[in-house]
Amino acid sequence: MLLLTPAGLSPGGYTAKDTEATRADALLAQRFGAGLPDLVLRVHSTRDADDATVADAGLQLAENVAGRPGVQRVFSYWSEQDRRLLSRDRRTALVTVDLAGGDAQAADTARTLVPQLTGRHGPLSISATGSSWTSVQVSRLSQSDLIRAELFGAPLVVIVLLVAFGSLAGALLPALVGGLAVAATLAALRLLAPHYPVSVFAPNLTAALGFGLAVDYALLVVTRHRDELAAGASVRDAAAAAMRATSRAVFYSAATILTCLAALLLFPLTFLRSIALAGMLVVAFSAAGTLLVLPPALLLLGERLRRPARAPGTHPLPATPWARLARAATRRPALSASCAAGVLLCLLLPLGHIRFGPADARVLPADAEAHMVSRQVGAEFDVPWNRTLQVVLPQTDAFTHEQQVDAYARHLSTLPHVNLVDGATGTYRGGRQLSGPSPSAALYSAPGATWLAVVAAEPRAQDAALIDRLRNTSSPGNRLVSGEPARQADTQTALSDRLPLVAACIAATVGLLLFLLTGSLVLPLKTIIVGLLSLGATFGALVTVFQDGHLLALIGGSPPSGELILPVPLLMFCVAFGLGIDYQVFLLTRVLEEHARGRPLREALVTGVAATSRVITIAALLVALALLPLITSQLTILKMLGLGLALAVLVDATLVRGILVPAVMCLLGRANWWAPAPLARWHQRRAAPTAPALPPVTVPTARNDDRPATTPQDEKTR
Repeated sequence: MLLLTPAGLSPGGYTAKDTEATRADALLAQRFGAGLPDLVLRVHSTRDADDATVADAGLQLAENVAGRPGVQRVFSYWSEQDRRLLSRDRRTALVTVDLAGGDAQAADTARTLVPQLTGRHGPLSISATGSSWTSVQVSRLSQSDLIRAELFGAPLVVIVLLVAFGSLAGALLPALVGGLAVAATLAALRLLAPHYPVSVFAPNLTAALGFGLAVDYALLVVTRHRDELAAGASVRDAAAAAMRATSRAVFYSAATILTCLAALLLFPLTFLRSIALAGMLVVAFSAAGTLLVLPPALLLLGERLRRPARAPGTHPLPATPWARLARAATRRPALSASCAAGVLLCLLLPLGHIRFGPADARVLPADAEAHMVSRQVGAEFDVPWNRTLQVVLPQTDAFTHEQQVDAYARHLSTLPHVNLVDGATGTYRGGRQLSGPSPSAALYSAPGATWLAVVAAEPRAQDAALIDRLRNTSSPGNRLVSGEPARQADTQTALSDRLPLVAACIAATVGLLLFLLTGSLVLPLKTIIVGLLSLGATFGALVTVFQDGHLLALIGGSPPSGELILPVPLLMFCVAFGLGIDYQVFLLTRVLEEHARGRPLREALVTGVAATSRVITIAALLVALALLPLITSQLTILKMLGLGLALAVLVDATLVRGILVPAVMCLLGRANWWAPAPLARWHQRRAAPTAPALPPVTVPTARNDDRPATTPQDEKTR
């Protein structure tokens, strides 16, 4: 499948477009030739940077880089004599490089350029960081993660299936559907990549989500087929009965996950949109493979899938631990629901101090060059390039309005959380001018316009407040604020503005799908609330691990940055919510089937949990194994996404499915099926039969359960 991996994948897409920061960036590039550099070269020497030998080598380095293909502009300490590019010990200097083209073209240039420049060159020791070199290293590591997924993840899934089914034929069928779904999605992304920016992480998520989800669906069908064979049905009848019983669950599950992923298209980030497209493709191919490939495969394999026959007319299920747990939960539903919800609420508490940060070099492992050099630059230089805000005055000439610009710069330097202000009129701190115009002052001027560099002080948590102050402070003419912190703040604002719309679309569409499945308005509402509670618990765990650093060493993570990478929680919100609803759909479908046969609610719940326990437990384990390559990735984005999705799936498959859902449904009683009379009549006229003509299912009564089973009359009196 590695051969199907698309070429020319996008390394970026984490910044919202058409914001104040991006408009300021465009002005800086067009009128001043300035902006955040694509590459930052850290040039170190054992001697002073102004030593004649070191200075000559530094100038030659800058000239050499400037002459390379794909390089637009180069600034260095030696050519500009800009003290901001010189470290405090004067032995390290910076060379910043602007590359031509967009993110993908700049990354291609960096991939060729950096290996030629870094290393020991005479008296200079050169290393690199910056967005383009970070993108190159991220691409390499994501590719190695994809290879590991193919070499280790897929075989692990097959081994678990082999143990679960006890037959090679039964194990290979779900693996076949998963492999076909992933291969088809990668081929589709290969066709899409030349026309739309596809994230470099899309193949990794495709492999994990596709293998896990397709195997889930196929496992549901194959398990039901084997149950029908074991009950004495012929191969053809068993295949037909299995597809009748499971096709609705597969369809509604896939439709629910597709809805959640489609909501990502509403966010103004190409990263999220490309991941959404990849996810939607793999979900569609997984469902199509299950519904189209499995039926003929079941007929072709024939008797190879049959278990030893049981007595005709019965379909017994063992008294599994899940069945006993569901029986206990439905016996004392109020206590069980309170305990399960309490556990989830405790896991949710860390959300109270959640913070978000950018997807920068910190997504790489600590020993990766781009990450390591970024930390060194932050520690060695007074004016870190990634902590500087640019205040652009597009209609204010620095020389014509020198006094106004000077007064404005002085005032900005007095604002809280401002370390330094630099511009065409000099350098300022605390309302005082530290020095007049430097040799690099011309960089801050263009005909009829100027800009100021405002260096933010630590901590980063105060950046948003500083940006608001800069944008609300009166200025000599129009003003735009950019810089890495401003881009991050504007992106966070753009995403948070869209979040209510996205959440409403997901809730409305999922609610409609679940109404079509159940004919109830209460069950969709219950399912959504339980799904959000489970998802909140997962987010709380992510804050504990990746933001606070607890237990991070167990999964080989880099030291915590104190922030969660901004797009990941939104991606997880949609994907994990869809996966969580997935298992509830499996369970609800079986409960509805048993209830339609006339079983009382409590008995239908216990039977539904028992009937789906094997499938859901194995499915959750398989999804977790499919996500293992992401959890063990060296990239923080993939590690966070893999662990979050795995936790969400495991919580939904255990605590939610085994205790919370049965207990809440038992408490609701007849209210589970409530809908306004017109909607109820409409659903009854159009809904397909829930229970196919299959033999009845019996669940052994747990020991010491001397309570009488609930009767239909009991249920009517609830």
